[in-house]
Amino acid sequence: MAILNRNDKIKSVAILTSGGDAPGMNAAVRSVVRTALDAGLTAYAIKEGYQGMVDGGDFIVPMGWQAGGGILQQGGTVIGTARCKQFRTRAGRLQAACNLVRRDIDSLVVIGGDGSLTGANLFRAEWPGLLAELREQGRLTQEAVDRHPWLTITGLVGSIDNDMAGTDMTIGADTALHRLTEAVDAISSTAASHQRAFVVEVMGRHCGYLALMGALATGADWVLIPESPPDVENWEDTMCNLLRAGRAAGRRDSIVIVAEGATDRAGKPISSAYVKAAIEQRLQEDVRVTVLGHMQRGGSPSAFDRTMSSQLGYAAVQEILSASAESESYLIGVKNNRITHSPLMDCVAQTKAVGRAMAAKDFAKAVELRGQSFSHSFRIFRTLARALPHKIPPGRRRLRLAIIHAGGPAPGMNTAVRVAARLSVDKGHLVWGIRNGFQGFAAGQIEELGWMSVAGWATRGGAELGTNRKVPRGSDLYAIARNIEKHQIDGLLIIGGWAGYQAAYRMYSERGNFPAFNMPIVCLPASINNNLPGSDLSIGADTALNSIVQAVDKIKQSAVASRRVFVVEVMGRHCGYLALMSGFATGAERVYMHEEGITLKDMQQDLDDLMTGFRRGKRLGLIIRGERANDIYDTNFICKLFEEEGGDLFEVRQAILGHLQQGGDPSPFDRIQATRLAAECIDLLLREAENPTPNASFIGLEEGQVKFHDLQDMPRMVDEEFQRPRKQWWMDLRPVARILAQPAPTSTC
Repeated sequence: MAILNRNDKIKSVAILTSGGDAPGMNAAVRSVVRTALDAGLTAYAIKEGYQGMVDGGDFIVPMGWQAGGGILQQGGTVIGTARCKQFRTRAGRLQAACNLVRRDIDSLVVIGGDGSLTGANLFRAEWPGLLAELREQGRLTQEAVDRHPWLTITGLVGSIDNDMAGTDMTIGADTALHRLTEAVDAISSTAASHQRAFVVEVMGRHCGYLALMGALATGADWVLIPESPPDVENWEDTMCNLLRAGRAAGRRDSIVIVAEGATDRAGKPISSAYVKAAIEQRLQEDVRVTVLGHMQRGGSPSAFDRTMSSQLGYAAVQEILSASAESESYLIGVKNNRITHSPLMDCVAQTKAVGRAMAAKDFAKAVELRGQSFSHSFRIFRTLARALPHKIPPGRRRLRLAIIHAGGPAPGMNTAVRVAARLSVDKGHLVWGIRNGFQGFAAGQIEELGWMSVAGWATRGGAELGTNRKVPRGSDLYAIARNIEKHQIDGLLIIGGWAGYQAAYRMYSERGNFPAFNMPIVCLPASINNNLPGSDLSIGADTALNSIVQAVDKIKQSAVASRRVFVVEVMGRHCGYLALMSGFATGAERVYMHEEGITLKDMQQDLDDLMTGFRRGKRLGLIIRGERANDIYDTNFICKLFEEEGGDLFEVRQAILGHLQQGGDPSPFDRIQATRLAAECIDLLLREAENPTPNASFIGLEEGQVKFHDLQDMPRMVDEEFQRPRKQWWMDLRPVARILAQPAPTSTC
């Protein structure tokens, strides 16, 4: 008699990676293995994807706790991937089922694209029939078949193309975008030196995500993507006219990004070589082609890919634990910055619908199916990439908008200024740039920002307008009000951190005393600390997190060589975002942050865990400490304590990363988010300028959705004493981070 519920026995979970490799797969493997072991399950890895499942034997290997060590920062997939023609046949799937049941495996986590996941779902549907056939052939006993009446499949999408429905981001896409933007940034500098055009071919056989977002992030002049071919027959002339006009306006370089799957409206492929020839023929200038190729797929994963993949792996095991015979296969993805579970085949069907729309030449539908963010980004790019703004018909009201930075510098601030200025100018409005924050506002350091005055700012770190943490009061408010009247400012965009929000709130509160402040005001969150209300992520936080992760990766290499424990201090003030997420992304054993505090009991336990680990052969230890986690137990104190008690087991070193976290060019995520939020802010300012009692607001992305909050609501949304939001979504990840970073249980060492 078949067993109808498997929850009475210890289950096994196997993980495989299939199709193309993607950075972040190893983080997912580590997470699945450690989450399974923590839940008391047996964990297996199937090497070389479906080929290993068919071949069996040494290709299906048990995974212990330490098997997940040291792989978080590695690119590719350590368990291998391969195409497998045999698995596409019933005979191949029959052999695969036999190999799994002989190891008591009936739950699979599959990381791959739509083809790999479709194959997994077919395997699940055929499972009872496959086992019945194996029993009839005498290859499996009835008892073995009864122990495994159904197969549970959970899918994670590994694809640098970001081409799967059911998730906003696929494993590897963010890292590939990093590689692309780094390459184009480097190409732009040499192109400008020689006043040269470059055609850059990027991956994306059926999806233009990398090309479009790369073009948006790098300030490219033209982009060609599969979902939206050029909408004019002589598009080559249109493109070259734009490039020519850009040079005439002062641009020294021309960058055209081409997705490898780009076509014209008739379906004829548009190659990078063809684009090169078209530019050379029409502009009579030197053109170079760079095909980025597989460099986009390789290398160490970004901080986002590490943390997202770790969350997905944890959620995949939880899904398996709750599965039943009636459960369908699910895809675990990320939507609106939260983990989601979607029926697998629904996601596959939606993905294939995009391909059908392109095949039918319904390109508007194809863009729509990619999602609102994709279509919105495409529209913004087409405006930003213009050589000059649209000509505005006479008689249209011309508003005067001002842009200011406030608070500490955050990578992405310049990107936001460029977008806000260009979108405003393109609509016919005048834009004032205020230098040196509110101190400069009071001093009248105000100048006009034109179309070309913000050229090149998309990729630039720092804050070109200057910034400081001064919050205006007293005579400053009077001086600012006078300058608003003098320059006839109709709306104010504040791009900055805590000081900027305080300044905006003060101006809003003083409207009764200063009528000049009765104008639309909107705050755009820009702070590496990610400590602002009403937004899951502030501009600059992703760049800072990646800077920390890159530094810690190097520190870990040093520690391994010398049996060391490193205590790394990161920024964040009283907000633990950078500490927690950098610990999550680097595999730190312990994270100390202000929200949880530090006690002697904590440090004693952590010290005992480190000493036990080093006695068992551990070669490095990593502690992440937020800069204001505790006023007494500072980084130096912790290092001295661990050094003294650790004796000969290990050395202890500290690394205070300091302001390198605020520097550097913004990450692709920060550039794209700055673009999206700046566009929304300008739209709001223009709407509110028509309102006799205009609102004052702050914007943010909450659960992936753009939201505006009234500035008067700010006090109830923040912890004023510690300058951080009351709602901190990342604290929900604390239990997951603890599971993955805990010392290896004795039974799995």
